[in-house]
Amino acid sequence: MKRRDFLKTTGVLAGASVLSGMSVARGANAIGSDVIKLALVGCGGRGRGALQQRLSVVKQYADDNVKVVAIADAFEGAAKSTKEAFESQDDPRIDLKDGVFFGLDAYKHAIDACDSVIIATAPGFRPIHFAYAVEKGKHVFMEKPCAVDARGFKMAIAAAKKADEKNLKVVCGYQRHYQNPYIGMVEQVKAGKIGRLMYSRVYWNGDGIWERGRQNGDTEMQYQMRNWYHFNWLCGDNIIEQHCHNIDVGNWVHSLGDPMGPNAHPIRCNAMGGRQVRKFPRFKNSGHRFDHFFCEFTFADGSQMFSQCRQQANCWNNVSETFYGTEGMCGPGWINNTKGENVWRYEGPNPDPYVNEHVMHAKYTREDEAHNDAWFAANSSMTAVLGRYAAYSGKEISWDDAVEKGRDEFPYDLVAELEANDPTKFWDAVPPVVPDTEPPAQPAEGEFIYENSVPTPGDWKWDA
Repeated sequence: MKRRDFLKTTGVLAGASVLSGMSVARGANAIGSDVIKLALVGCGGRGRGALQQRLSVVKQYADDNVKVVAIADAFEGAAKSTKEAFESQDDPRIDLKDGVFFGLDAYKHAIDACDSVIIATAPGFRPIHFAYAVEKGKHVFMEKPCAVDARGFKMAIAAAKKADEKNLKVVCGYQRHYQNPYIGMVEQVKAGKIGRLMYSRVYWNGDGIWERGRQNGDTEMQYQMRNWYHFNWLCGDNIIEQHCHNIDVGNWVHSLGDPMGPNAHPIRCNAMGGRQVRKFPRFKNSGHRFDHFFCEFTFADGSQMFSQCRQQANCWNNVSETFYGTEGMCGPGWINNTKGENVWRYEGPNPDPYVNEHVMHAKYTREDEAHNDAWFAANSSMTAVLGRYAAYSGKEISWDDAVEKGRDEFPYDLVAELEANDPTKFWDAVPPVVPDTEPPAQPAEGEFIYENSVPTPGDWKWDA
């Protein structure tokens, strides 16, 4: 089955009996009835949550048989506390006596020990971890986004291609692809129920985010890793880490479910954004992040996606996606005609999509069904990166220029050098952004394309 053909059937598959809570009979597959050895890479809140959701799959997919054999995190404390938390559940599927790893290269040890891995590290690391898992022939569940810059996007695309060649099953944490009202909406749009799609509006406007204080003895690298959501090299900015969900839905609908088609992603973007609340002293060392973006994405067929995201408290909040066609408008689970009358509403089962994505991953793996979300996930991550490049520069940026010339945020070369020579030196390395050095982006004063400048240890000193 060609990739384009089976991706077009993804919505139908995900809406099948598995999602209504029914058990699916096991067919011929690569793993058969063997125990799937499972690993977790990234022991933060999302990683722990994803592992718990994976273990709950047996309630909906009776033939699922897994054993958690390894966990890994950069921080020793996070890895060990996760081990204790899961062992306290007295679940016979938890077998971590020799499988707790920590440090910069811990992910390799965990992936080497498993058949299937959950990757939930900070987004900047995900292209590296995904590529390694595919190289080792492991099935992958990877949280979104899968890259924070153009270089990471190209790494993810290369790994996606290899995953297809190796018949690996890849599911990504854009869980709306596993949520029945969204699946139904996409099928209705594909069937022409709103006519020709003209434009869409996608939003993630909400409050601010968590932050963790500097712990005694922390190096700058440790502080930034604990606060990864505040640093672009780790999270990519809020348009990428958070708003990518809505952007992904936009790409999904505009492409009519075809990540290989001419409308798989926008071809250009103009945008604006800034730092209104993050300019205060407590955000002085906040990794260049903006607190609001507005983007206008244009697709090859001329349709457009208007995108807003904001992380500012006590403002108008909205997390939604709406699509406007020549014959009506729609959102997840509903369609109205041009008179505003409702003409379709999804009324079927709607189980938890955060669990269903793991249900389907188990199904794909057990039954050896071709499936690879990484194509959609990479495109959606890069679309958000394109929006950031456009907002930071104040210029209209084409997709091709963004992919070929966009600035690196993540220090790939530094990490590769440390992994190859002495991973223990990671905590003493200098992050890509440090206090009182390069200022945040100033639109119209520079280009989004410029040489990377990573400080050396002698360039600065943090005064606690």
